[in-house]
Amino acid sequence: MTDTDDAVDGSADEPLGRASYLIEGRRVLVSDLVRAGLLSAGARLTFRQRRAGQEYLAQVTADGRIQLSDGQRFKSPSAAAAAATGRGPYDGWTAWALDDGTLLDVVRQRLLDTAAELPPSGDVSAEDSAARHARLKDARRQADADAPVTVTVRDLLGWWGASRRGYLVTERVAAELANHGLSTVPDFTAVGIDDRVTLTGPSGDTEDEEEAAEQGLVAGQEEPRQSGTPGPAATSGDEEYKEEPVQGQTVGNLPSALKGVVSVSSSASFEEAFTKMRLNEYSQLPVLNGPRNLRGAVTWESIARARYAHSEAPFSDAIVPAHAVSYADHLIDVLPNLERFGFLLVKDQTSQIAGIITVADVAAEYGATARPFLLIGDLDRQLRRAISEGLDLTEVVALCDPDGRRKLTTFDQLSYGDYHQVLGNQEQWDKLGWPLDRKSFIARLDELREIRNELMHFNDKDKAGDSAIPMLRNMIELLREHGG
Repeated sequence: MTDTDDAVDGSADEPLGRASYLIEGRRVLVSDLVRAGLLSAGARLTFRQRRAGQEYLAQVTADGRIQLSDGQRFKSPSAAAAAATGRGPYDGWTAWALDDGTLLDVVRQRLLDTAAELPPSGDVSAEDSAARHARLKDARRQADADAPVTVTVRDLLGWWGASRRGYLVTERVAAELANHGLSTVPDFTAVGIDDRVTLTGPSGDTEDEEEAAEQGLVAGQEEPRQSGTPGPAATSGDEEYKEEPVQGQTVGNLPSALKGVVSVSSSASFEEAFTKMRLNEYSQLPVLNGPRNLRGAVTWESIARARYAHSEAPFSDAIVPAHAVSYADHLIDVLPNLERFGFLLVKDQTSQIAGIITVADVAAEYGATARPFLLIGDLDRQLRRAISEGLDLTEVVALCDPDGRRKLTTFDQLSYGDYHQVLGNQEQWDKLGWPLDRKSFIARLDELREIRNELMHFNDKDKAGDSAIPMLRNMIELLREHGG
């Protein structure tokens, strides 16, 4: 007997309750259903592919795994379904059914409903999570009725009381969406924060789902990702827990990526292309014979070359190759082609050409990302200067390294946490003599610490800089004024 999922999820031992399933936002496991008494050890599961005439059997183990007839065991219903068929991917929660026809997806919903119906605890977060549960449940109902909810990413994050997509927030949103069998199209992590996404449910037919996957249309992904490649956080209804991924900007995070394109067809005239480029101040136009039929592009340079070669040249002579990338591609990965072509066309989740990015767009993006980094560096220097000029090193070391394990010997060795430790100490604060309120100052320092951590781990896809830059600048100016 083999066990495919060796990693133990420590959260599986948590008790049933709102805090466990609704506040923390982790994915529900089969073991949760067993422990809650909603699924019995030894229960038989069947995955039927009616069109193919195939039937696969499994059973639930006492520790909440799905065991196939060949002995393989899985925590994940989707992994079990893929292993049973040798194909996939599948949403295993809607693939496996009990003997009475009840899908695992339905049993999972019962678990969530039970948690949401527990007596109020008085905890505001618990009540918010219960309200969000009702909202997500309604979104699933509408998705199943072919009337899916469409919201901006910003509004979706607001359901969780968040305004940015840091790693922890993204994982929480993805987990709770997955628990309700929901995903977003396009992937909410790979587009701009003010772009709109649609909350979709699982495919009603696992065979249709597999066919869509082979065409690259599952859950907003244009192409299946290679094994081990971090994928969009909300595109799968049943992913195993992973270590924190490196969160990089995607093509879709650029403002122009999915904002539509002005184009011409291959049968257009020079006059049409010229007019559209002048009216919109474009340097290039994609040539499309349909939303998915990219024929190339025309640029001022290609038009000039065609006309220079022959004054009566047909429009087709000005068409040059153009390169298209997926909105979900990591920005760093497309830079070589962007440098080569000067612009890239962007395909959305349906492989339609939905936007364009240029070198200028990327320069603006990286410029916006760099600004808060530069300010954080300046803040660090100002804090260190204020402490080093106003306080005694021996007393500072005694506060920050009381046991001497860090071997602090200079102010230059202090960390951001040390600044907080020192300035949060009433005695040290009084020695600085600043006419400022210590509690308010430390509260803002805490806010900036969280922003700093997000940025330093490249986890803030929405560039906290928009709101953080004024906060950073104000703190730096305050330190310059009162820090000596």
